[in-house]
Amino acid sequence: MGKRIILALLAGLILSSVVSAEETKSVRATRKWVQQNGHVILQDFTRLLSMPNVAANRKDIRKNAEYISNLFQKRGFDMQLLELEEANPIVYGEYKVPGAIRTLCFYVHYDGQPVDPTKWTHGPFNPVLYSGAMDKGGKEIALPGKGDKIDPEWRIYGRSAGDDKAPIITILNAVDALQSSKIGFTSNIKLFFEGEEEAGSTNLKAHLLKHKDLLDDIDIWLFCDGPVHQSRRPQLVFGVRGVTGMEVTVYGATRALHSGHYGNWAPVPGQMLARLIASMKNEDGKVLIDNFYDTVEPLSEFERLELAKIPNVDIQLKNELGLAFTEGEGRTINERLLLPSLTIKGLASGNVGKKARNVIPNTATTAIGVRLVKGNDPEDMLDRVESHIRKQGYHIVYTEPDMETRLKYRKIAKVDRRRSGYIASRTSMQEPNAKAIINAVQNFVEDELILMPALGGSLPLYLFTDMLKKPAIIVPVANHDNNQHAANENLRIANLWYGIDLMGVIMTMPR
Repeated sequence: MGKRIILALLAGLILSSVVSAEETKSVRATRKWVQQNGHVILQDFTRLLSMPNVAANRKDIRKNAEYISNLFQKRGFDMQLLELEEANPIVYGEYKVPGAIRTLCFYVHYDGQPVDPTKWTHGPFNPVLYSGAMDKGGKEIALPGKGDKIDPEWRIYGRSAGDDKAPIITILNAVDALQSSKIGFTSNIKLFFEGEEEAGSTNLKAHLLKHKDLLDDIDIWLFCDGPVHQSRRPQLVFGVRGVTGMEVTVYGATRALHSGHYGNWAPVPGQMLARLIASMKNEDGKVLIDNFYDTVEPLSEFERLELAKIPNVDIQLKNELGLAFTEGEGRTINERLLLPSLTIKGLASGNVGKKARNVIPNTATTAIGVRLVKGNDPEDMLDRVESHIRKQGYHIVYTEPDMETRLKYRKIAKVDRRRSGYIASRTSMQEPNAKAIINAVQNFVEDELILMPALGGSLPLYLFTDMLKKPAIIVPVANHDNNQHAANENLRIANLWYGIDLMGVIMTMPR
């Protein structure tokens, strides 16, 4: 299949049809398996999605863990649940291949974001098949039966459809396809499925340390999370941003005041906070905090070259998202995600709408998010934000100010660093095991593959790259418009089929 045909297929929005000039045995096997069993795959996927998986519900999570473990046990994997007191289990498995000289470990998280059912068209754990995206006129349809044609533009709606149960189904069916075709793995395969990722991975470090002996022989971690590129071209991602943040509260009077009696006299915390926030960032998106960008670790020459090859999707995204302008003075989203960012995640002071009252609220609070890139230290970056707040004339406290403090300082800001967050991570594209993955996937999709230095989002990859000292790359499957973390989360069927092909390619790449 030539490049012109590949581009035509991409233009037709069928990612899963991309394939190299000579289909590999594994791709022939996975395509045949999907053709014969597509209806069963969708039934299995909806069954998995129907299991509630919010991390805080330990009982539900354990049901998920046991169910998933059993699925792989039936396929010949040696499975166990890794336990810690007061933690959700890790679903761990391994499949050893005689003579294999490389061990791959697939990381997936089987927990999902909390849900507000009132925001969903259907119940979040009542997965429903649609003929296309809801917001593009897709209609609810029945699951297909044996022999029914399956349109790759169909979508399954349900919590964790895109983030992050889809990779579990793709790995399972790649295994089924290879085993049914008697095609052997070329690497030892390990599985590490986490049940607390959406709750902050609070026990992940302890799990990794406790069970380090099971993980020492892993040559590279493959994180099956996140979306393919916005252009719908396949991508491999070699890093993620870190994350940290704080809440800042500024103070007026000791109680809310009538705006008629005290307006024009008493300070207004909402306006004070607005001025403070405005001082942190200009209209073009440049953070004005001193030395905010100083510790950014630059890309290598190879990474810069790969970055330059990535399609510019800014116009597409602006049209999709209804944006007349973006930050960054014309720099692309691909470039902007490689810089630390400062985002106002929320503001609170008084009420609006029907609850608005003629009062001057006595406090105003903002939640500030800081995304970090390689080289940034979470605590150091928050120190810089605090330094900026002081330069705006504020006295910083870390607990509620007493009366003595209120009367002594003109402007007071309480800082709550909450959790300090974690650092960014990036694996070299030229690391030998990473290069092997690149070559295998590139042979599958030819020159359509995008090599992205880092995602804009955050994952605790540093525990693997900096603590375990192992390379880690992200192997995304989901569509970019999957409503990740939001209501009506979904997965496009073409992405599911692509994921099955992709996992098969990686499992059978040259030794």
